[in-house]
This record gives sequence, C-alpha cells and structure tokens, in this order.
Amino acid sequence: MAKNTMMRAVQYNTYGGGAAALKHVELQVPSPKQDEVLLKMEATSINPFDLRIQKGIVWPFLPRKFPHIPGIDAAGEVFEVGSGIKNFKAGDKVVAVLFNICGGGLAEFAVAKENLTVSRPPEVTAFQGAALPIAGLAAHECLLRTPGFNYEKTGQQLNLLITAASGGVGQYAVQLAKLGNAHVTATCGARNLDLVKSLGADEVIDYKTPDGAALKSPSGRKYDAVIHCATGFPWSTFKPNLSTNGKVFDITPTPRVFMTNALQKLTFSKKQLVPLLMTPKKEKLDFLLNFVKEGKIKAVVDSIHPLSKAEEAWAKSIDGHATGKIIVEP
Repeated sequence: MAKNTMMRAVQYNTYGGGAAALKHVELQVPSPKQDEVLLKMEATSINPFDLRIQKGIVWPFLPRKFPHIPGIDAAGEVFEVGSGIKNFKAGDKVVAVLFNICGGGLAEFAVAKENLTVSRPPEVTAFQGAALPIAGLAAHECLLRTPGFNYEKTGQQLNLLITAASGGVGQYAVQLAKLGNAHVTATCGARNLDLVKSLGADEVIDYKTPDGAALKSPSGRKYDAVIHCATGFPWSTFKPNLSTNGKVFDITPTPRVFMTNALQKLTFSKKQLVPLLMTPKKEKLDFLLNFVKEGKIKAVVDSIHPLSKAEEAWAKSIDGHATGKIIVEP
C-alpha cells in the first residue's frame, strides 16, 4: 500500500480549554518503531480519562509533550509494521490501546505498541472495537478485584451496585457482571432505565429518586462491591449500603478518594473506598474482545462524529450525559 506522507489530526497545545482548545492540523504521518505498528484509523472513542489528561490531572505523566493528539482507544487496519513485529502484517484488522509519545486516535493514522494491540475478528465492527479498550478494561478490572467474583458463575452470588450504568464503563460493567456470579443493582437517569435493564441489570434505580440518591437496593440488599462510575457521592452514602467487607471501586478517583483509602488502610477498615489504577494488558483486552465476538457483550454507542467535527464529540463527552460511548471516525 502506498503511504501518504501527510495526515489530518486534531491536537491541543496546552492544558485546559475544553473543546475550544482542539485544533485541526495537517501533520507528517508517523513511522512505527521496531516494536510498533502503524494503523490506518477506522474509529476511536473518547473517555473521561482523555478529558482528565487535558485538564492536567495526570501531570506530569501524560501527555508526554505538547502538542498532543488525544484518543487512547483505537480500531483500525495495520498499514505498516516495525522491524521487530512478527505477529501482525499490513492489512490486519486490530484493536489497540494508544499510550505513546506520538499521540492518539484523533487522526487518520496512529502508531500502537505491539504489546497493546490485538487482532480484531471479522465479527467485531470498528465501532465495537474502538468502544471497548479503556471502558471495558476498567469494568473488567473492578470485577477481577472483587473478592469471590468469577465468570464461571460458581460460588456464592455477589451483590453488586453499578452507578451511572448507562455510561461508557457502566454499560460494560453491567454486562460483564451478569456473565459472572453477580446480582446487579444499577443506577441511571430515567430515560435509560429500560436500556440498562436490557443489558441485564436485575434492578435499576433512577438516580434522581430518594432511593437512587441514597443508593439503596429496592430489594434491601447490601453490596459486596460497587463499581462507581458516577461523581458526587460521599463515602457516607456508600458505607451503610455495603456488606461487612464491601468495596467501592472509584473509576475516576480524586485526591480525596486516595486520602480516604489511605486512612481506611491505617485504621484497618473492612469497608473500603478503592481508587482504580489500571494498567492495560493485551491479554485482558483479547479476553474481552472474544466476549464481543461471541455476542456476550456489546457497546452501546451514543453518537458517531467525523474527525472534522471532533470538537463536538469532545464537548458532548464533557457534558457527561452520553448514553454509552462517543465515537469519532476519520
């Protein structure tokens, strides 16, 4: 395949600024290093973590430099491979996590590390692939850290609460939990109650009702674990709803969450607020992609935007009321 020398991309030059700070540019197509593949992008999705990077919350780790092309999730076709690549070739369809200095998915081309790239089966569309990595891995990681949870549906049934269950992580958390030994209580807005039920939740609460605000199970259950995908709930709201050793996994932890967790460890508290710190792993992404292939989980897609209107997708993500994932295609 003939390689174009220039590509369209979207980048920002400093921290902050929201959607207005995104700039449309034309850049040199990057070249893959020895352990990288060059992808012709088919789709990417926007995650809350992308917004946190722009806000400077993960400084000084990300971004590595400015200007920065955002976008961590990637679905595309291998266009070129580095000299050390043995398992991929040009033309292969893949899904990848883009954690590298050259930038991310809001571009026509992107480079991905081989150890964060997996083959995409023909049964999985680019949109389904691009929606999966960060959101799916976050949900999966919370479940793996929940004592007693398993996908074999063996052992005692666990009671799980998933907040903001119609969002990017929440939708996967509901589906994955129901593949295992879990009873799922979920919260969401009134307009998404039927959607979350269709994903498998056993009971769904409108977060604006008194029970929703108090996070109380309609059947009176105490939660063994909470996958907390919303914001604005203090620890005091969770604590009375937890079982003796209940854990709350906060997927977007603030400094206060880290402080609370440290204090709980010092006081040997059985009930704990746990900040989710996740390192993406190739084998876990491949595991989840197989679930998508088999039709066991699916992505709920809120909206699809062309790269030329990436700022609209960014603004919609900042708004925080998307149902499922926000996709951008070149």
